[in-house]
Amino acid sequence: MRLSLITALAAAGLLAGCSFGTITDRLNPYRIDVRQGNYVDQEMVAQLKRGMSRDQVRFLLGSPLIADAFRTDRWDYVYRFKPGQGEAQQRVISVFFVADKLDRLEGDVAGGDAAAALDAQQSNRVRVIEVPPAGAN
Repeated sequence: MRLSLITALAAAGLLAGCSFGTITDRLNPYRIDVRQGNYVDQEMVAQLKRGMSRDQVRFLLGSPLIADAFRTDRWDYVYRFKPGQGEAQQRVISVFFVADKLDRLEGDVAGGDAAAALDAQQSNRVRVIEVPPAGAN
């Protein structure tokens, strides 16, 4: 009798331990928001002008997340946001240089127009962004 009681208690303890993960998920619903990479917004992209030096681009956008040693003419800015509840979002902007001067941008943040930026984020497609020359407003 005593052995079967101990066995039953041990089995109940093991089963409770297996379901403990689902219980803690229900008791602790808060999860922290995770932000990774370089945050680049519409205002930052709108300030870029064709012909800017690498230092000027770095000043506006920050240091690139990816600067490939084999393709020195390209910098990649990647930003990932994972809210505690919900789907992860990711933005990617590639900056291309010709002779150490800014030539063009590609990515999912558009240049100049906030509505175009929203459309690009929703469609998740790569866009080539026209960068105006340095003297233009």
